[in-house]
Amino acid sequence: MAFDIAVKRVYEAPDKADGQRVLVDRIWPRGVAKKDAGLTLWLKEIAPSDELRKWFGHEPERWAEFQERYRAELDGNEAAVARLRALHGEGKVTLLYGAHDEAHNNAVALAGYLRGKG
Repeated sequence: MAFDIAVKRVYEAPDKADGQRVLVDRIWPRGVAKKDAGLTLWLKEIAPSDELRKWFGHEPERWAEFQERYRAELDGNEAAVARLRALHGEGKVTLLYGAHDEAHNNAVALAGYLRGKG
């Protein structure tokens, strides 16, 4: 079965179609009250390391290398990946992020990683 996964900014309103809502940022997003986020889980352990996050800086020219480095971190982060996969067993998972760039962020990279690993 394909990994039923979506990616959405945490600033967008929760929707029943989101399924399990998982914030995958290490830092809580500014201006979002925890009660309004509608989270199933805040899985900050699956976010890129502080070093990688700071190096990337959401610069699109670093996107390809960021994805490679982040995949390597995920390969070594079996517990967090397993926890996310366990949620998938309960249905759709929506990965939430706070970045402004909707195309170049850790949630997009994580979704690609999960889809690639089946």
